[in-house]
Amino acid sequence: MVPSMVMKPVKIAIFDCDGVLFNSYEANRAYYNEIARMAGRSPLTEEEMAYCHMHTAKESIEYIFRRDPEGMERAFNAASRIDYVRFLPLMAKEPGMEDTVRLIRPAVKTAISTNRSTTMPRLIDIYGLDQLFDQIVCALDVRRPKPDPEGVFLILERLGLSPDEAIYIGDSKVDEVTAKNAGTRLIAYKNRELDADFHTDNFDEIGKIVLGLAGKEPFSSRP
Repeated sequence: MVPSMVMKPVKIAIFDCDGVLFNSYEANRAYYNEIARMAGRSPLTEEEMAYCHMHTAKESIEYIFRRDPEGMERAFNAASRIDYVRFLPLMAKEPGMEDTVRLIRPAVKTAISTNRSTTMPRLIDIYGLDQLFDQIVCALDVRRPKPDPEGVFLILERLGLSPDEAIYIGDSKVDEVTAKNAGTRLIAYKNRELDADFHTDNFDEIGKIVLGLAGKEPFSSRP
């Protein structure tokens, strides 16, 4: 659907991290499988992996070991001893991500709202994300992670902006609900099943959409 014409021009683009800025699925799989191994259970199923990829580490461990309280205790202990940095080489920037973010920054603010927690500061350092984004909010910065809109609201409050001046870019149902809860428009990235204002599979089109909504260029949309 095309956003209502009464909406204000976009002044900020808020990105999810995993699945949008980075393809981190295999890194997360290796991380949670290592926790599972150290806690004495088998590797994650695809259903478990899909859940973990969209939720915080705490929520993920509680989900994986929801029927095994003793295993859950071992898993949290294992997680405290695992340095996620060793899995970062398995992550990859999405094609065109950095160029697109640099392209839109003169026109709009940029931010990240992610359910990553303790691993986010190191990710910021390694990839220089603080040079690309005006605000970065992770699960450590809020009481309630996504799909609660607290992180989005924190970003907007810091920059003096309102939800109708924002567009959120996400790839999951969690992101869809987050955008709805926050009252922002949504670009669905590589997921045509989401209820979104725009759907796209590449960052070049994300840039065109954002700049168009900011009043800089015509935007394109896909049903």
